[in-house]
Amino acid sequence: MIGKRLTELLIQRGHQVSHLGRTKRSGAVNSFVWNVDRHEIDPRAFDNIDAIVHLAGAGIGDKRWTKKRKNEILDSRVNSTRLLHDELKTRNHAVRTFVAASAMGYYGFENAQEVFTEDSAPGKDFLARVTDQWEREADTLNDLGLRLVKVRTGIVLSNDGGVLKELLRPIMLYAGAPLGSGNQFLSWIHIDDHCGIIIKALEDQTMKGPYNSVAPNPVTNRELIKAIAKVVQRPMFLPPVPAVLLKLLLGEMADLVLYGNKISGQKIMDSGYRFRFVHVTDALNDLLVTKD
Repeated sequence: MIGKRLTELLIQRGHQVSHLGRTKRSGAVNSFVWNVDRHEIDPRAFDNIDAIVHLAGAGIGDKRWTKKRKNEILDSRVNSTRLLHDELKTRNHAVRTFVAASAMGYYGFENAQEVFTEDSAPGKDFLARVTDQWEREADTLNDLGLRLVKVRTGIVLSNDGGVLKELLRPIMLYAGAPLGSGNQFLSWIHIDDHCGIIIKALEDQTMKGPYNSVAPNPVTNRELIKAIAKVVQRPMFLPPVPAVLLKLLLGEMADLVLYGNKISGQKIMDSGYRFRFVHVTDALNDLLVTKD
Protein backbone atom coordinates (compact mmCIF):
# COMPACT_ATOMS: atom_id res chain seq x y z
CA MET A 1 0.00 0.00 0.00
CA ILE A 2 2.71 2.48 0.99
CA GLY A 3 5.14 1.36 -1.70
CA LYS A 4 2.54 1.77 -4.43
CA ARG A 5 1.68 5.35 -3.51
CA LEU A 6 5.32 6.24 -2.82
CA THR A 7 6.27 5.01 -6.29
CA GLU A 8 3.60 7.21 -7.89
CA LEU A 9 4.77 10.31 -6.02
CA LEU A 10 8.46 9.67 -6.69
CA ILE A 11 7.85 9.29 -10.41
CA GLN A 12 5.84 12.52 -10.38
CA ARG A 13 8.92 14.23 -8.94
CA GLY A 14 11.14 12.88 -11.71
CA HIS A 15 12.81 10.04 -9.82
CA GLN A 16 13.59 6.70 -11.42
CA VAL A 17 12.20 3.86 -9.30
CA SER A 18 12.96 0.14 -9.12
CA HIS A 19 11.16 -2.48 -7.04
CA LEU A 20 12.68 -5.38 -5.11
CA GLY A 21 10.40 -8.20 -3.97
CA ARG A 22 9.75 -11.90 -3.73
CA THR A 23 8.37 -12.09 -7.29
CA LYS A 24 9.16 -10.24 -10.48
CA ARG A 25 6.36 -7.93 -11.55
CA SER A 26 5.51 -6.28 -14.83
CA GLY A 27 4.80 -2.58 -14.93
CA ALA A 28 6.25 0.86 -15.41
CA VAL A 29 9.22 0.33 -13.08
CA ASN A 30 12.10 -2.14 -13.08
CA SER A 31 11.44 -5.19 -10.91
CA PHE A 32 14.02 -7.44 -9.25
CA VAL A 33 13.77 -10.52 -7.03
CA TRP A 34 15.30 -11.46 -3.70
CA ASN A 35 14.99 -14.48 -1.43
CA VAL A 36 15.54 -13.43 2.15
CA ASP A 37 15.44 -16.99 3.52
CA ARG A 38 18.26 -18.03 1.18
CA HIS A 39 20.10 -14.72 1.64
CA GLU A 40 20.02 -14.16 -2.13
CA ILE A 41 19.38 -11.09 -4.23
CA ASP A 42 19.57 -10.18 -7.91
CA PRO A 43 22.81 -8.15 -8.16
CA ARG A 44 21.31 -6.03 -10.94
CA ALA A 45 18.92 -4.55 -8.38
CA PHE A 46 21.67 -2.12 -7.32
CA ASP A 47 22.51 -0.83 -10.82
CA ASN A 48 22.13 2.96 -11.06
CA ILE A 49 20.58 3.13 -7.58
CA ASP A 50 21.61 5.92 -5.20
CA ALA A 51 18.99 5.39 -2.46
CA ILE A 52 17.05 2.52 -0.92
CA VAL A 53 13.69 2.67 0.87
CA HIS A 54 13.23 -0.54 2.87
CA LEU A 55 9.53 -1.22 3.54
CA ALA A 56 9.53 -5.04 3.60
CA GLY A 57 8.15 -7.07 6.49
CA ALA A 58 5.43 -9.61 7.24
CA GLY A 59 2.12 -7.90 8.04
CA ILE A 60 1.52 -7.59 11.77
CA GLY A 61 -2.26 -7.73 11.36
CA ASP A 62 -2.54 -10.42 8.69
CA LYS A 63 -2.54 -13.54 10.89
CA ARG A 64 -3.01 -14.55 14.51
CA TRP A 65 0.17 -14.16 16.57
CA THR A 66 1.25 -17.75 17.05
CA LYS A 67 4.86 -18.40 18.03
CA LYS A 68 5.63 -19.18 14.39
CA ARG A 69 3.98 -15.98 13.16
CA LYS A 70 5.86 -13.89 15.72
CA ASN A 71 9.12 -15.32 14.42
CA GLU A 72 8.06 -14.51 10.85
CA ILE A 73 7.26 -10.91 11.82
CA LEU A 74 10.67 -10.47 13.43
CA ASP A 75 12.79 -12.43 10.95
CA SER A 76 11.25 -10.83 7.87
CA ARG A 77 12.36 -7.41 9.09
CA VAL A 78 15.74 -8.20 10.63
CA ASN A 79 16.94 -10.72 8.05
CA SER A 80 15.92 -8.61 5.05
CA THR A 81 17.79 -5.63 6.47
CA ARG A 82 20.82 -7.84 7.11
CA LEU A 83 20.71 -9.11 3.52
CA LEU A 84 20.75 -5.56 2.16
CA HIS A 85 23.63 -4.66 4.47
CA ASP A 86 25.69 -7.66 3.41
CA GLU A 87 25.11 -7.02 -0.29
CA LEU A 88 25.99 -3.33 0.01
CA LYS A 89 29.11 -4.24 1.95
CA THR A 90 30.45 -6.63 -0.68
CA ARG A 91 29.35 -5.05 -4.00
CA ASN A 92 30.32 -1.94 -5.90
CA HIS A 93 27.37 0.44 -5.80
CA ALA A 94 26.38 4.11 -5.75
CA VAL A 95 23.94 3.94 -2.82
CA ARG A 96 24.39 6.86 -0.44
CA THR A 97 21.04 7.00 1.38
CA PHE A 98 19.07 4.29 3.17
CA VAL A 99 15.57 5.03 4.49
CA ALA A 100 14.51 2.26 6.86
CA ALA A 101 10.89 1.77 7.80
CA SER A 102 10.21 1.44 11.51
CA ALA A 103 7.00 1.80 13.50
CA MET A 104 5.36 3.60 16.37
CA GLY A 105 5.31 0.23 18.14
CA TYR A 106 8.92 1.02 19.06
CA TYR A 107 7.65 2.94 22.11
CA GLY A 108 5.41 0.18 23.44
CA PHE A 109 2.14 0.71 25.26
CA GLU A 110 3.23 0.70 28.92
CA ASN A 111 2.55 4.38 29.52
CA ALA A 112 -0.45 5.60 27.55
CA GLN A 113 -0.26 9.08 29.09
CA GLU A 114 3.29 9.84 28.00
CA VAL A 115 3.99 11.77 24.78
CA PHE A 116 6.76 9.87 23.04
CA THR A 117 9.55 11.60 21.12
CA GLU A 118 12.43 10.17 19.12
CA ASP A 119 14.54 10.32 22.28
CA SER A 120 12.16 8.09 24.27
CA ALA A 121 13.38 4.61 25.22
CA PRO A 122 11.92 1.57 23.46
CA GLY A 123 9.08 -0.31 25.12
CA LYS A 124 9.09 -3.90 26.35
CA ASP A 125 6.13 -5.60 24.65
CA PHE A 126 6.35 -7.81 21.56
CA LEU A 127 6.07 -5.11 18.89
CA ALA A 128 8.50 -2.87 20.77
CA ARG A 129 11.07 -5.67 20.89
CA VAL A 130 10.59 -6.37 17.19
CA THR A 131 10.95 -2.75 16.21
CA ASP A 132 13.96 -2.21 18.44
CA GLN A 133 15.78 -5.18 16.88
CA TRP A 134 14.72 -4.00 13.40
CA GLU A 135 16.25 -0.58 14.04
CA ARG A 136 19.41 -2.04 15.57
CA GLU A 137 19.94 -4.07 12.40
CA ALA A 138 19.40 -0.93 10.31
CA ASP A 139 22.00 0.89 12.43
CA THR A 140 24.69 -1.43 11.04
CA LEU A 141 24.36 0.45 7.75
CA ASN A 142 26.07 3.40 9.43
CA ASP A 143 29.24 1.33 9.30
CA LEU A 144 29.07 1.47 5.49
CA GLY A 145 29.10 5.26 5.43
CA LEU A 146 25.48 5.58 4.33
CA ARG A 147 23.11 8.29 5.48
CA LEU A 148 20.52 6.36 7.47
CA VAL A 149 17.04 7.71 8.22
CA LYS A 150 14.63 5.62 10.30
CA VAL A 151 10.95 6.48 9.78
CA ARG A 152 8.79 5.40 12.72
CA THR A 153 5.43 5.00 11.05
CA GLY A 154 2.13 5.81 12.74
CA ILE A 155 -1.27 4.46 11.68
CA VAL A 156 -1.36 5.18 7.95
CA LEU A 157 -4.78 6.22 6.65
CA SER A 158 -5.36 5.24 3.02
CA ASN A 159 -8.38 4.41 0.88
CA ASP A 160 -6.32 1.65 -0.73
CA GLY A 161 -6.23 -0.67 2.30
CA GLY A 162 -4.78 -0.83 5.78
CA VAL A 163 -6.48 0.17 9.03
CA LEU A 164 -9.01 2.57 7.50
CA LYS A 165 -10.47 -0.14 5.28
CA GLU A 166 -10.96 -2.44 8.28
CA LEU A 167 -12.56 0.27 10.42
CA LEU A 168 -14.80 1.42 7.58
CA ARG A 169 -16.35 -1.98 6.87
CA PRO A 170 -18.54 -2.30 10.04
CA ILE A 171 -19.37 1.41 9.95
CA MET A 172 -20.82 1.06 6.44
CA LEU A 173 -22.90 -1.86 7.75
CA TYR A 174 -24.28 0.36 10.54
CA ALA A 175 -22.24 -1.58 13.10
CA GLY A 176 -19.54 0.96 13.91
CA ALA A 177 -18.45 1.08 17.55
CA PRO A 178 -15.38 2.00 19.61
CA LEU A 179 -12.99 -0.84 20.38
CA GLY A 180 -12.27 -1.65 24.00
CA SER A 181 -12.38 1.49 26.14
CA GLY A 182 -12.25 3.68 23.04
CA ASN A 183 -9.93 6.01 24.94
CA GLN A 184 -6.65 4.64 23.55
CA PHE A 185 -4.77 7.23 21.50
CA LEU A 186 -4.03 6.58 17.84
CA SER A 187 -1.17 8.48 16.26
CA TRP A 188 -2.31 8.60 12.64
CA ILE A 189 -1.00 10.01 9.36
CA HIS A 190 -2.47 10.46 5.86
CA ILE A 191 -0.65 8.24 3.37
CA ASP A 192 0.41 11.24 1.24
CA ASP A 193 2.03 12.89 4.26
CA HIS A 194 3.75 9.63 5.18
CA CYS A 195 5.10 9.29 1.65
CA GLY A 196 6.00 12.97 1.72
CA ILE A 197 8.14 12.40 4.81
CA ILE A 198 9.89 9.47 3.11
CA ILE A 199 10.56 11.61 0.05
CA LYS A 200 11.95 14.38 2.23
CA ALA A 201 14.21 11.81 3.92
CA LEU A 202 15.49 10.82 0.48
CA GLU A 203 16.09 14.36 -0.75
CA ASP A 204 17.13 16.25 2.40
CA GLN A 205 20.77 15.46 3.08
CA THR A 206 20.54 16.94 6.59
CA MET A 207 18.13 14.26 7.81
CA LYS A 208 19.69 11.43 9.81
CA GLY A 209 18.47 9.04 12.48
CA PRO A 210 14.87 8.44 13.67
CA TYR A 211 11.83 10.54 12.80
CA ASN A 212 8.25 9.93 13.86
CA SER A 213 5.89 9.89 10.89
CA VAL A 214 2.68 11.00 12.60
CA ALA A 215 0.32 13.93 12.16
CA PRO A 216 0.40 16.68 14.81
CA ASN A 217 -2.99 15.84 16.33
CA PRO A 218 -3.49 12.25 17.55
CA VAL A 219 -7.05 11.12 18.30
CA THR A 220 -8.62 8.44 20.46
CA ASN A 221 -10.11 5.31 18.96
CA ARG A 222 -13.57 6.62 19.81
CA GLU A 223 -12.87 9.96 18.09
CA LEU A 224 -11.57 8.23 14.96
CA ILE A 225 -14.55 5.88 14.66
CA LYS A 226 -16.92 8.80 15.23
CA ALA A 227 -15.13 10.93 12.61
CA ILE A 228 -15.25 8.15 10.02
CA ALA A 229 -18.97 7.60 10.66
CA LYS A 230 -19.67 11.31 10.27
CA VAL A 231 -17.75 11.61 6.99
CA VAL A 232 -19.54 8.62 5.42
CA GLN A 233 -22.87 9.68 6.98
CA ARG A 234 -23.49 6.63 9.11
CA PRO A 235 -24.82 6.64 12.69
CA MET A 236 -22.70 5.41 15.57
CA PHE A 237 -24.95 4.21 18.35
CA LEU A 238 -23.60 0.79 19.40
CA PRO A 239 -21.74 0.34 22.70
CA PRO A 240 -17.97 -0.32 22.64
CA VAL A 241 -16.79 -3.78 21.60
CA PRO A 242 -15.56 -5.38 24.88
CA ALA A 243 -11.85 -5.99 25.20
CA VAL A 244 -12.46 -9.56 26.33
CA LEU A 245 -14.30 -10.33 23.08
CA LEU A 246 -11.52 -8.89 20.96
CA LYS A 247 -8.95 -10.95 22.86
CA LEU A 248 -11.02 -14.10 22.28
CA LEU A 249 -11.23 -13.34 18.56
CA LEU A 250 -7.70 -12.07 17.96
CA GLY A 251 -5.58 -13.39 20.79
CA GLU A 252 -2.50 -11.32 21.58
CA MET A 253 -2.96 -9.50 18.26
CA ALA A 254 -5.86 -7.65 19.93
CA ASP A 255 -3.19 -5.38 21.40
CA LEU A 256 -3.10 -3.65 18.00
CA VAL A 257 -6.56 -2.19 18.57
CA LEU A 258 -6.92 -2.20 22.36
CA TYR A 259 -3.85 -0.11 23.12
CA GLY A 260 -2.34 3.01 21.68
CA ASN A 261 0.20 5.71 22.33
CA LYS A 262 0.54 9.42 21.81
CA ILE A 263 3.54 10.28 19.65
CA SER A 264 5.06 13.66 18.82
CA GLY A 265 5.66 14.72 15.22
CA GLN A 266 7.53 17.86 16.28
CA LYS A 267 10.95 16.71 15.05
CA ILE A 268 9.85 16.21 11.45
CA MET A 269 8.08 19.58 11.54
CA ASP A 270 11.24 21.20 12.89
CA SER A 271 13.09 19.74 9.90
CA GLY A 272 10.89 21.82 7.62
CA TYR A 273 8.20 19.32 6.64
CA ARG A 274 4.76 20.88 6.29
CA PHE A 275 1.81 18.54 6.73
CA ARG A 276 -1.03 18.63 4.22
CA PHE A 277 -3.38 17.02 6.74
CA VAL A 278 -3.09 18.02 10.39
CA HIS A 279 -6.65 17.12 11.48
CA VAL A 280 -8.12 13.67 11.06
CA THR A 281 -11.42 14.97 9.64
CA ASP A 282 -9.58 16.70 6.79
CA ALA A 283 -7.67 13.49 6.05
CA LEU A 284 -10.85 11.40 6.07
CA ASN A 285 -12.68 13.83 3.82
CA ASP A 286 -9.83 13.65 1.34
CA LEU A 287 -9.80 9.85 1.39
CA LEU A 288 -13.48 8.97 1.67
CA VAL A 289 -15.47 11.71 -0.02
CA THR A 290 -15.92 11.21 -3.76
CA LYS A 291 -14.51 14.13 -5.71
CA ASP A 292 -16.27 15.46 -8.81
